[in-house]
Order: sequence, then structure tokens, then C-alpha cells
Amino acid sequence: MTKSILMIGQSNMAGRGFVNEVPMICNERIQMLRNGRWQTMTEPINYDRPVSGISLVGSFSAMWCMKNENDNLGLIPCAEGGSVIDDWSVDKVLFQHAISEAKFALRDSELIGILWHHGESDSYGGSYKTYYEKLKVIIDTLREELNAENIPLIIGGLGDYLGKSGFGTMCTEYNLINNELKKFAENENNCYFVTAKGLDCNPDGIHINAVSQRKFGIRYYEAFAKKESVFSPLENEEELLDKCINNKELTKNEKSYLNMMDFALGKIDYEEFMKRFSM
Repeated sequence: MTKSILMIGQSNMAGRGFVNEVPMICNERIQMLRNGRWQTMTEPINYDRPVSGISLVGSFSAMWCMKNENDNLGLIPCAEGGSVIDDWSVDKVLFQHAISEAKFALRDSELIGILWHHGESDSYGGSYKTYYEKLKVIIDTLREELNAENIPLIIGGLGDYLGKSGFGTMCTEYNLINNELKKFAENENNCYFVTAKGLDCNPDGIHINAVSQRKFGIRYYEAFAKKESVFSPLENEEELLDKCINNKELTKNEKSYLNMMDFALGKIDYEEFMKRFSM
């Protein structure tokens, strides 16, 4: 049976890492919900903007598949770049869309986790003061609507690069948001915090870059698998990435899928495509 993960939050959950900076993940057991169907995962997974790119969910999923050999993993992408916490109020469209997509996915999957990354757009102007209580209403209602009281919720911290350059200059209260997220994970049942310490950003100063998104996904999986918060970078992040992505042997179906992509994107001609296809 397909197990499913709900992805919610803003742009760093949707992903803005540059796709050409990391090896591609190709795994036929990782699927994503598009047009009401489970389709083979390709990045960007959460296509909320034309600039969408690598997110933490790719490496999270690769780790999950390496550790769980008998099931498929379905991704339910519902993150929205630039959204403030009020945009996720239970009477607003983003929350209602996430509920709708998750319920649709539950027709033929089992929800096993919720991944949340959010806070950059609320890390100035004192918004941290009400962040906890607003997040609690959102999560409590989400759990009730999806009958997901016992499902792990993994929430990621904001990066230390914020408040220094580019679009991230405005995020002067990111540490205060992090404090609220840590407090939330500590106080709420089945909720775990993941640190963004040591992660790097794109030149825009606000979005986690592709290499760091891969590491972030490993940390998210660690919290999910062990059901405990991750407050420090893992010592073996590079090793785990090699195992679940770089050293994974491709199946025949995955090789065919990559050939189809190369042909469709104009990277190879029809003759080369047919040559590979017959091999």
C-alpha cells in the first residue's frame, strides 16, 4: 500500500534549490500527487511557482525508501511560497486546499506524516508573539480533519543565514520564530523539531540552496524515524546521501523513465532514444 506524506508551509518547503546543483533523484517507488493521480516523482515536486526547485522532501523520500523496501511513498505537495501564518488560517484557501488534497490522497494511501516548514514571512514586525497560538489552531484542526492525532509532525527551523543579505535581510526575528517552533515541538504531542544550523542559502539570502536542502531532508527523516527532535547537524549526512541517492542502482523502469525525459527535453534525438530503449 502507498504511504503518504503531506507537505505544507512556504517556499523552503516547496523548494527553491537550483536543480542543476545536485544529482537527480529517480526512484519509481516515490510518487507525487498531480492531477489526482500518483505520478513518478520529479523535482520540483511542489510546483507553486515557475522558480520552484529542489526541496527537502526529495532526500527525505529517498531515505524513507531505503529503509522501507516494501511500500511506495506518495507525496502530497501543498506548500505556498511567501505565505504568512495567517494565510494558513483554517478558513483560508491554503488550509482548505491541503485538507482537500490530503483527503483525496487518502482514498488509496495511508497518511504517515506531516512535514511543515514555515516562518520566514513572519520573522519580523513582532509576528512571533502570536505564531505559536496560530500554528496550534492550524495543526489541531488539521489533525482532527484528517484523523491524524497520532501521526508525526516534523517542523523545521529557520536558517542562521537570515537577516544578513538579499531578501533575507528583513527576517530579523528568525531566532524568535525558531524559539516558538522549538517550544511547539516540546509541548505538542507527536511533534518534532529539526534544526537548520549550518545550512546555506541561494544568493537571494532567503532560500535554502539545493545541497543544503538535501541535508535538511536527511535531518527531517531522522526526526521522523526516531520520533525525536534533531537539534544539531548529523555527522553522517554526506554518507547517508550517497547511500540513498548517489549509490542507488537504477531499475529498468527508472532507466526508461530517464531516457523518456532526456528525449522529451531535447537532450537526445529520436535515434539515440530508440537505441537506449532497445538496450
